[in-house]
Amino acid sequence: MAITNSLITTGAAANVYVSSGNSAITAIYLCNIDSTARTFDLYAAPSGTIVTPVSTRIYSAVNVQAGDTYVIDNEKLILSSGDMLKANTSGTNSFSVTVSYIGI
Repeated sequence: MAITNSLITTGAAANVYVSSGNSAITAIYLCNIDSTARTFDLYAAPSGTIVTPVSTRIYSAVNVQAGDTYVIDNEKLILSSGDMLKANTSGTNSFSVTVSYIGI
């Protein structure tokens, strides 16, 4: 198992994980590191797809209190090479994201 970490910002959805081969996402941890409650959106997009809220958003405006972590570990995502997870938030540099994955 491996992990990757990133910091998400406001505005356009930014990469939090890009698969370099076939991989299974085992968990995603989104920690609100800001001093106030913030929301995030999470997107899953196949390689070469333009990320749009209509076609790729899997979590929308999830509210997380300051200092809390939102854990996504009930569903597993299987990604091919180039597939990606992206996220954005309502606050500047307010979420630390950790993605746990296994190459398959």
